[in-house]
Amino acid sequence: MGKSHSGNRRKKTKGRGWIWGIAAAAVLLILAGMVYWFLIRGDRAGADRPGAGERQEREGETVKTDTQEEQQETPVGEPENPAAEATREAFNAYPVGGIIYFSQNLIGPEQTRTMLMNTQSYARERSGFPVFLSVDEEGGTVARVGSNPAFGVPVFGNMSDVGSRGDEQEAYEIGSEIGAYLSSLGFNMDAAPDTDVLTNPANEVVRYRSFGSDPALVSRMAAAELRGLNDQGIIGMYKHFPGHGGTTADSHEGYVYVEENLDQLKSQALVPFQNGIDDGVRVIMVSHIACPNVTGDNTPATLSKTLITDLLREEMGFDGMVITDALNMGAITEQYTADQAAVNAVLAGADMLLMPADFQTAYQGILNAVAEGTLTEERINDSVRRILEIKAEMAE
Repeated sequence: MGKSHSGNRRKKTKGRGWIWGIAAAAVLLILAGMVYWFLIRGDRAGADRPGAGERQEREGETVKTDTQEEQQETPVGEPENPAAEATREAFNAYPVGGIIYFSQNLIGPEQTRTMLMNTQSYARERSGFPVFLSVDEEGGTVARVGSNPAFGVPVFGNMSDVGSRGDEQEAYEIGSEIGAYLSSLGFNMDAAPDTDVLTNPANEVVRYRSFGSDPALVSRMAAAELRGLNDQGIIGMYKHFPGHGGTTADSHEGYVYVEENLDQLKSQALVPFQNGIDDGVRVIMVSHIACPNVTGDNTPATLSKTLITDLLREEMGFDGMVITDALNMGAITEQYTADQAAVNAVLAGADMLLMPADFQTAYQGILNAVAEGTLTEERINDSVRRILEIKAEMAE
């Protein structure tokens, strides 16, 4: 993948007045990965947990989402379908920058194509820019579309097995095939590839999702899968910065940390991220992992200015879009309210906020922080600029 237009470029967006700054703050928050009450209401356990989308049905709960009603949705522009009209109204009220879909939202090819086509239409109608339509489709244990036989798409094994073979062409072809079927359905973003280096053999969170324990191998394989996705028009992302491979606990459940100091991280977990940045990766997902021997405290990476601004942006040179891991995960919700998490993530340097535990509270928290001056216009403008640079290219 070549250098991106927004890769390591430093360009400040000039202020356009305080009123515009407050409006941008609203956009920034709702550039979250999902609106919790429209389109996606099923799983609350985190964006990329294997099988998260099906868990509630197994527990005997009834899961009904607005997108399931959209299975019979009428074409774009025809508001007779209540679910379709509710989606349009929600976009008018909250013009989100991105939506992430789970298995329970994706019933079959035609329902998914119609749903995404309509959603994209509402977004462009509201803001003039496309919306990120995303899914967790890594292959292996995390495949929202591939795990549903109704779609009839190729099924791939664990990325750990792919990594063990060390064939970059295989990784590229997996990315290309995943990208092809996602693009045909109307998606434009995939929360993949997993770029974690498996440094802890006891790790069960990314054990089968990581390409392996060799940083150089993970770098090559992740880059190849990303090229495959990009060649099909799908925006991929490297995750989970600064690396989930050294943990034992699961950040979906609660506090998680790694013991490595900065030099150790630079020699292992950060290698694929640095190589990706040098090659122009556009999007990086930051995890909730704490690095006490780097930051001196237990702040999750998603809320840490030391890790996002000082390390990822300034030292490693990344000026692409930073998206948080799901903010409804236990590592965040056990310590922070939804508004605290949202504001702290933006202060730390994040651009998009994925799945706040309480959307309305997070939304209002961002607005309040801008109005009070806790979040500056310049800080908001930086994130809006990074996001819109990608969207401007998508709209061409």
